[in-house]
Amino acid sequence: MGFELSFATLAVLLMALLVSAFRILREYERGVVFQLGRFWRVKGPGLVIIIPGIQQMVRVDLRTIVLDVPTQDVISRDNVSVKVNAVIYFRVLDPQKAIIQVEDYHGATSQLSQTTLRAVLGKHELDEMLAERERLNIDIQQVLDAQTDAWGIKVANVEIKHVDLDESMIRAIAKQAEAERERRAKVIHAEGELQASEKLMQAAEMLGRQPGAMQLRYMQTLSNIATDKSSTIVFPLPIELLQGMAELKGKP
Repeated sequence: MGFELSFATLAVLLMALLVSAFRILREYERGVVFQLGRFWRVKGPGLVIIIPGIQQMVRVDLRTIVLDVPTQDVISRDNVSVKVNAVIYFRVLDPQKAIIQVEDYHGATSQLSQTTLRAVLGKHELDEMLAERERLNIDIQQVLDAQTDAWGIKVANVEIKHVDLDESMIRAIAKQAEAERERRAKVIHAEGELQASEKLMQAAEMLGRQPGAMQLRYMQTLSNIATDKSSTIVFPLPIELLQGMAELKGKP
């Protein structure tokens, strides 16, 4: 009886060891296998057999990871304090490096992203943060990618989501924008006045060359005034026009 019980217990243990030796890795997973503590090889996907007690396997996910970088306090090059947050897209390219070269590649990438975000944005002025996000995204991505390459990590993209300012800075920027709009309006108005004066000078020169044209312009102006019957208008007659009418009257 005791022998049969021992045999059954042994069979159960052997079955458990056999089952634990089989691992199934999905298409996006790889297994970093260590044998007696030393790196052996990277396996997967599919069915993987591990020798219990001798080999150990660590799963690594190869899918792109979306990392939300917490809001960081950044002081720009022109001494403006802003709050910036971003999102990082990265994935594991080399499972061996990701497990061996760094203790926690996800946490390490997160901490590195925060410090890099502050360092890169601190070299730029506020106007650049607001107007040139695409270029800043590329700068941050290149810095991160260079530093995480030793961990087998590829930073594919960086996106700055928000650049938040305090209320006093928002009011100052609004005043600056309003002053800029007023300046542009004055410049446009001045340019219009200059162009109008140039055209008037050209018209005056052309009318001065032909006295008859001046008389026709004068008569056209009188005709336009005559259409308005709401007021009485007193206007002088040019001497040249009276002389012309006298000459016509004196002719037979």
